[in-house]
Amino acid sequence: MRERAARYALLPLRVFLGVTFVYAGLDKLTDSGFLSASGNGSIGELMRGVRDTSAVPVLVDWALLSPVGFAVLLAIGEIAVGLGVLVGLLTRVAATGGALISLSLWLTVSWQVSPYYYGNDLAYLMAWIPLILAGAPYLSLDSLIRSRRSRRTA
Repeated sequence: MRERAARYALLPLRVFLGVTFVYAGLDKLTDSGFLSASGNGSIGELMRGVRDTSAVPVLVDWALLSPVGFAVLLAIGEIAVGLGVLVGLLTRVAATGGALISLSLWLTVSWQVSPYYYGNDLAYLMAWIPLILAGAPYLSLDSLIRSRRSRRTA
């Protein structure tokens, strides 16, 4: 029983991060207020609001060059990362993408949150690390592909 529990220990993390990132991406893509360069609740307003308190203002400046394009790219990235982790396809790559998204959000949007543990982007960044290290060895397309390759070479 212990061995089985250890084998599937990362599955709840995969499901949580995958569902959360797919939801976050879809939420952004379906929110016309968010997908605007200006206005209440827009990505442009959010970026201008955090620019002076972010750890890396140049990242915010880069996003402000095309706020709507940046928001769409972010949303598509979140969906791709979420789906990759959920189905376990290129899991380490997807988890690295999720970590980079979380890192960039931590350094920009939630950097000013004090104390730091009130912001969730740092926690998400840490949550991605086990999946970067271990991948999805069970119940994943990665494991299915790996087993098929090993049968072919055997």
